[in-house]
Amino acid sequence: METSSPAGNLILVNREPNGVAFVTINRPKSLNSLTRQMMTDLAKVFKSLDADGSVGVIILCGSGRSFCSGVDLTAAEDVFKGDVKDVEADPVAQMERCKKPIIGAINGFAVTAGFEISLACDLLVASKDAKFMDTHARFGIFPSWGLSQKLSRVIGPNRAREVSLTAMPITAEQAEKWGLVNHVVEGSELLKKARQIAEAIIKNNQNLVLRYKAVINDGFKQDLAHALSLEKERAHDYYDGMTKEQFKKMQEFIAGRSTKKPSSKL
Repeated sequence: METSSPAGNLILVNREPNGVAFVTINRPKSLNSLTRQMMTDLAKVFKSLDADGSVGVIILCGSGRSFCSGVDLTAAEDVFKGDVKDVEADPVAQMERCKKPIIGAINGFAVTAGFEISLACDLLVASKDAKFMDTHARFGIFPSWGLSQKLSRVIGPNRAREVSLTAMPITAEQAEKWGLVNHVVEGSELLKKARQIAEAIIKNNQNLVLRYKAVINDGFKQDLAHALSLEKERAHDYYDGMTKEQFKKMQEFIAGRSTKKPSSKL
């Protein structure tokens, strides 16, 4: 396992040989609140992992008792009047640009900016003690990483308005019931479950995994008619680009009912 820490051990990156990369927000004494430098380095990490051909899936987690308690408000002006406008230093923007699937492993609190970072993941696994909170209205902070628009699309506008206007927490149980998280597990099983999902993704055709993630995410931003046209267009482009040899390999794989990972060259 290759380990690196681009932000003075505040953002940790572990690349495993099987293609799974772990990114850990590592400021547990402050419940993983984000400084300006941590935000910048987290953005750089996702940009780097996206360009790394050895990485197939990314798991994002937090150390200690919290996933991420938001932005460190002791430096609020420095953050909100600076990096919020800089796409290169914006971790959510870089996560949304990332072609690789991102699994959020949510332990403890995911508050405000931490909530927004969790919404930038492609799927979420939460520990039973996880809590999601939107405290923008409580502290007079205007959302800029997508929470005001994404949450209503996931859990519905009425629930989203209640969550955001009251600043009341969503428990892990509620989050699973509302479709915000995919799985809720014991805290000791959190990373194990996230890894299981990552390894299941890694076993599949990686070329198709990247394309599938893209068409789901891009289509979700459109109405159904345009999304269906987008799927059809990308399917035609994909098949038009396949060679006879690739079709032959596909047929051999299906005929053999192999449990081995299908070739990414298909």
